Amino acid sequence: MRVRAEPKTYDTPCTLGPLHLAERLLPCPHGQDHWPASYPECGSNAQSPINIQTDSVTFDPELPALQPHGYDKPGTEPLDMHNNGHTVQLSLPPALYLEGLPQKYVAAQLHLHWGQKGAPGGSEHQINSKATAAELHIVHYDSDSYDSLSEAAQRPQGLAVLGILIEAGETKNPAYEHILGHLHEIRHKDEKTSVPPFNVGELLPPQLGQFFRYNGSLTTPPCYQSVLWTVFNQRAQISMEQLEKLQETLFSTEGEPPELLVQNYRAPQPLNQRTVFASFIQAGFLYTTGEMLSLGVGIVVGCLCLLLAVYFIARKIRKKRLGSRKSVVFTSARATEA
Repeated sequence: MRVRAEPKTYDTPCTLGPLHLAERLLPCPHGQDHWPASYPECGSNAQSPINIQTDSVTFDPELPALQPHGYDKPGTEPLDMHNNGHTVQLSLPPALYLEGLPQKYVAAQLHLHWGQKGAPGGSEHQINSKATAAELHIVHYDSDSYDSLSEAAQRPQGLAVLGILIEAGETKNPAYEHILGHLHEIRHKDEKTSVPPFNVGELLPPQLGQFFRYNGSLTTPPCYQSVLWTVFNQRAQISMEQLEKLQETLFSTEGEPPELLVQNYRAPQPLNQRTVFASFIQAGFLYTTGEMLSLGVGIVVGCLCLLLAVYFIARKIRKKRLGSRKSVVFTSARATEA
């Protein structure tokens, strides 16, 4: 007899962060709202993820272009993939690194966040209050300043994470199949497998020049505020079949009863006084809401002034014409009398 797998949401486990600074899960019986009771930094004022409001971002034309190196050639050694009970994690070699940031950041791992079949959402970051079906995080650390991921994770801007929003469509994405095609090998918590190396760069959206940048945190306890986030504006896309494979394959438990690993995303956190920078000017959001309002009022006033000017000019011309007619009539009358 087959045992029905019950969904297990993200409110149940507390982990030591998406970076897995330790391999054990800690009990978190009250859910995300109660994380600060055990991990005070989870209640601090620079937490992630966030809802990116595009009419409030600051365009920064001096943001350097992000340059991934080695993503297309991760070496010849197999990559370790692990079901740690709250996500699927793929280890990455340090041959992958980023330029275009304050320091050199080398890759450590990538992992995914997703929702539940039949329910909206799944991504951690949102753009204009809209979540996508899933989100990929590629985690890097500042190798110029720190010797390890765990050391860098506790330091300001010690980490750099790429956030790729994923939406579901009709076309299968071969790059993501390098991960999703092996999920059945690690169905239960703590199971591991090896994945042949592949072009990790193909997991990224085609347009890397459009991104948002802000300072934030890990999205799970201990919520260290050490992450320089880059969230791409353009989405990656997988098929609905691939999304369902992500939503229905993994379990968050080792044995019986099996519990589906779903909804492993954190709700958006307050932006507070932070600034979100954009590398581009998004069409339709060239101005802030206040600027758009002022522009609208200015256009209305300008139109009214133009109408008044036309009215007075037309009135003046009309008076002049009437005066000319009266003069002609008067002259004609005098000529008749003569």
